[in-house]
Amino acid sequence: MQTFLQDLQYALRQLRNSPGFAGTAILSLALGIGATTAVFSVVYAVLMNPYPYRGAERMVHLVLEKKTGGRFFVGLTGPQLHQIRLAKSVESVVAEDHWSLTTTDGDVPDDVAGVYLTSNAFEHFGVPALLGRGLIPSDAPYGRDPQPVVVLSNAFWQRHYNGNRDIVGKTIQLVHKTYTIVGVAQPRFTWGDGDVYLPLKLTSDPTRQFSPATKLEPGVSHEAADAELQSLFEQFARETPGHFPTGGFRVRVQGLNEMFVERLGRTLFLLLGAVGLLLVIGCANVSILLLARGTARQHELAIRAAIGSSRARILRQLLTESLVLSISGATLGVLLAYRALSAIVAWLPEFSFPHEAAISINLPVLFFSVGLALATGILFGLSPALQFSRPELSQVMQASARKLTAGVRGKRTHNILVASQIALTLVLLTAAGGAMAGFVRLMHTSLGYDPHGAMSVGLPVHDGTFKTWEERAAYFDHIHQSIASMPEVVSAGVSSNATPPDNGAEVKFEIQGGVAREQDRLRANLISPEYFAVLHIPLLQGRLWDRAETLRGARVAVINQTMARTFWPHGDAIGRQIRLPEMKDEPPFQLAPQGSDGWLRIVGVVGDARDDGLRNPIKPAVYLPYTLFMGMYTQFLVRTRVPPLTLLHSIRAEIQKINAEQQVANNTRDLEHWITRQREWAQERFVATLFGAFSILALALAAIGLYSVVSYGVAQRTNEFGIRMALGASRMDVRRLVFASTAISVGGGLAAGGVLSLVLGKLISSWVDGSSRDPLILLGVVLLLAGVSVLACLFPARRASSIDPITALRYE
Repeated sequence: MQTFLQDLQYALRQLRNSPGFAGTAILSLALGIGATTAVFSVVYAVLMNPYPYRGAERMVHLVLEKKTGGRFFVGLTGPQLHQIRLAKSVESVVAEDHWSLTTTDGDVPDDVAGVYLTSNAFEHFGVPALLGRGLIPSDAPYGRDPQPVVVLSNAFWQRHYNGNRDIVGKTIQLVHKTYTIVGVAQPRFTWGDGDVYLPLKLTSDPTRQFSPATKLEPGVSHEAADAELQSLFEQFARETPGHFPTGGFRVRVQGLNEMFVERLGRTLFLLLGAVGLLLVIGCANVSILLLARGTARQHELAIRAAIGSSRARILRQLLTESLVLSISGATLGVLLAYRALSAIVAWLPEFSFPHEAAISINLPVLFFSVGLALATGILFGLSPALQFSRPELSQVMQASARKLTAGVRGKRTHNILVASQIALTLVLLTAAGGAMAGFVRLMHTSLGYDPHGAMSVGLPVHDGTFKTWEERAAYFDHIHQSIASMPEVVSAGVSSNATPPDNGAEVKFEIQGGVAREQDRLRANLISPEYFAVLHIPLLQGRLWDRAETLRGARVAVINQTMARTFWPHGDAIGRQIRLPEMKDEPPFQLAPQGSDGWLRIVGVVGDARDDGLRNPIKPAVYLPYTLFMGMYTQFLVRTRVPPLTLLHSIRAEIQKINAEQQVANNTRDLEHWITRQREWAQERFVATLFGAFSILALALAAIGLYSVVSYGVAQRTNEFGIRMALGASRMDVRRLVFASTAISVGGGLAAGGVLSLVLGKLISSWVDGSSRDPLILLGVVLLLAGVSVLACLFPARRASSIDPITALRYE
């Protein structure tokens, strides 16, 4: 123990005397371990352990894959859900429905996301309530009105009741109905992103559809479930054909996390590979520093061996020093991981991972980091210790205590490490450059509309209100006219489902006089004619409809340029007629005037605007009067003379003058934020930002490693440079020698990195949407790394060329 304490004191004193070496080594390890720990924590939480539900690996979504392409999330009636429960492969099924509710027991109505669940839900999910209880079977017997009880989500409980633990048994009023609060959910129970969970009334009504959440029996494979459910769903399609896609389908059960893995899995694993490279570069950096420092300490080690120190004693001392470095780096790395994790979570695309995921530094990741630090310390300590713990004793007897040149083996090791650093850094920089180039292209995508200075205000309609088409049309028009008349508003329009850049309902259509094809689909947008003025979308041909036509539900339509060119390339679209057979009256939830599924006359053609995301080609689109098909939710697009969101409070007040109980959706955003919430935008920004940050850190570490090698090499060769200059060598000759000593390692690293970038470029571009394989990026990165390498060598080279020959000849 006493010997260990002596080794520790000596190690700390050595590191204190070399603050540059110690700081660089510790920071190199900390950056690699911190970044790796943070990204691994995200991967673990999002991909490996996202759900708190019991048997989550057996929970599935029921998806229909249409033979014409695309997926269809199924909705089932009460009797159909009962038949699913009886399937041999199914353990349990929960039906759910979603409604926007509002609090009516306060001064201002608060928008509340209500999730209605069958009363077996909390048993199905296996997550007990934090306070009180969850829903139980007696809350909603089949076919009977459910009990007026509610379970609060944890977030709503914290927001609305400030986390009051005495809330169970108290009441809340939602749309003038009083509910007893029977429980508060666990923080990770966020199913459906609900604010409140209420019992669902399940009936035999064939017009009511519910979303099923299904759990398979233990041991049942997805393929076996698909096979059993296929015939059952084909029977359902015959019973309620309007609820299923035409043209045939295949049933495919989809794991809860499968969609998120498709969206983000490859990106996260790619980032994990990137931080893995960063960790390797950091480890190589510390190896370089320890090897170079060991080379510089040959004289010291020789003296210690000469006066009686055993090899084991020297090994233990060097190992102690490297372990102090490693443990210090790991400790700082864990602290950095917490900071990095919060930054990564803030940049994660909003809807690309389950909201149940608890993203935090957890014990498995912490143990991984500590184990990695210890393994790194042993590895870094053994290499220099084994190399230098048995020095040549004859060096002590020589007039000069240092060799004229570094050992061949040590130099080769340095060259390999430097080349590896350069190669891996080049791969990271190339990947980051490709991702950034893809994101820049996305930023400059032509939208076809103007999002600046406009916002979308969502209005949910309460269940049981405005039951007739006339009432609902008059209500929406009244709100529209009220908002448009506000002095700060430039223009306002209705956009029931048409807020770009991903808008419209994809529906089947027919052209009068043409042959109907199953694959013919377009984007149907329900709007008021002011929509085009708000978004600055130009009218290219024909006319728009007016307010009078809107109020009577006139069967007119405007199409976009893509549709006009696709189906009427000769420019004769005006006056043609199309029909959307799927858009029809389905009261009380979907209201349409009589004949809305009849023929619609095309009266105008407008410019193309993004309607299928920022990267996909613009799809054929039709714009219809919003009164032709009115659901329980609509949006108003508002262009303002002031920053849009500053007017939101005034708009809410204006709406409440019309209906004091009408809430505004909580997710109101300006249209620029609608763009940044797009999956491709958020994901590419996420990848470009993190790849950029990691590659810059890798570049800095590589430059530090190269600088360390050259600096220690210059120190080792001081005596040699003195002799050369005494014999007539110029300063430029000395600088040339310094640069030549690293040319092979840097050149080899650049060549190897270039090959790796070309080999991995296809994989990276396929895993990261929008990334580039542009050879100019590779060339630019090679030049950047070459320039940084020159700078890293320049200062030691200048120092070597400024050595006084007399001083150098006396250098020990």
